[in-house]
Amino acid sequence: MSRAVRQIYVSSSPADVSALMAALSSALDGSGPAVLPVASTEPVAPPSEAPDDVAVVIRTSGSTGAPRGVQLTAAALRASGEATAARLGGHGRWLLALPTEHVAGLQVLVRSLLAGSQPVTMPVGGFRAESFARAVAELDTGGPGRRYTSLVPTQLHRLLDSPAGVEALRVFDAVLLGGAAASPAMVAEARAAGVRVVLTYGMSETCGGCVYDGVPLDGVRVDVDPEGRVLLAGPVLAAGYLGRPDLDAEAFTERDGVRWLRTSDLGELAADDGGVPRLRVLGRMDDVIVTGGEKVAPAAVERVLQGMDGVAEACVVGAPDAEWGQAVTAVLVPRPGSDGPTLGEARAAVADALGPTAAPRLLLVVEALPVRGPGKVDRRAVAEAVAAALDEAGHDADDDLDGDLDGDGPAARGHGGEQAPGQAR
Repeated sequence: MSRAVRQIYVSSSPADVSALMAALSSALDGSGPAVLPVASTEPVAPPSEAPDDVAVVIRTSGSTGAPRGVQLTAAALRASGEATAARLGGHGRWLLALPTEHVAGLQVLVRSLLAGSQPVTMPVGGFRAESFARAVAELDTGGPGRRYTSLVPTQLHRLLDSPAGVEALRVFDAVLLGGAAASPAMVAEARAAGVRVVLTYGMSETCGGCVYDGVPLDGVRVDVDPEGRVLLAGPVLAAGYLGRPDLDAEAFTERDGVRWLRTSDLGELAADDGGVPRLRVLGRMDDVIVTGGEKVAPAAVERVLQGMDGVAEACVVGAPDAEWGQAVTAVLVPRPGSDGPTLGEARAAVADALGPTAAPRLLLVVEALPVRGPGKVDRRAVAEAVAAALDEAGHDADDDLDGDLDGDGPAARGHGGEQAPGQAR
């Protein structure tokens, strides 16, 4: 049996959100077609069908290639929503601050349907602390009950820079933070300010976040294979990819009668002080930098850099280098009023924490990192821009570099840590 897939153009306007919620309700109870939410800039998809139990098809962001349609069943979406409520202390009202064509935003609507509530939506336009605070005030008028929202690190960073944003964040019983790696320093700052941050890990293929603060939700299982790849199992797994059985065979495997998702992430399981096993994600397998024959996980280097004074965001990529193959390159966004660390300071901090191989050989300072989807750093765009800047300058990463990243005009600092001449800021 199969059912039609209905493409719905979405935005953050209340009318569009209400229309999408109505379509989702029908898809979840089986009375309507499956829903494929897409941004208004997306082309019209040809008519398609999905298995009868599929309620939603989510297009991935395409970070590893061409976008694909992830098929989410009604049972998986309900399992995810109920497990989230159980972990957070019950159903509640949600503030929608993420695009609904992505799984994190869509799940705000699904959780709202399960709670029998209507989410408050952010105003149309760019994300600003003042708009967020006004939306929270509207949420506050909805009477008693628990209050939740989902954010990406870029949004949390902007809110923490605003007194009104911090005050608004304190209203929530939980602020789910996912979609990209978050700076430990930023998370610590938020929690110290009274913000109840919950770090989430998951993907479209798991109906969004399925591991909270390193611990899987009820019914979800986590393992790490001998290669260090994170494996996930449980009722939240996707049914597969729309019209792509070849991808199903690559992504899903069965072990001892249990169906597992083979993620593209590296991770480790380690017990916390209370003896509870927690998952620590080390980064994507295909992001690993091979420099001088040694492997370096960018996420580990980023965590060290993000913990340094004056650093708001960090992205670490491999730059082409004749001697090293790839040179570890740090691209940093400084905090307001700070120039950020010098290359020498960054190298010393990383070498002390991870060893000299992981220490960056080039450091660039930019005003902002390019992002894709719901606020994820576009690592591919960063790497391509760094490589293009090196090529244009006609030298390797060991020299001073004056380039441009996504039009933001970075400063570049070579091995000695001196500011490169002719920088644009």
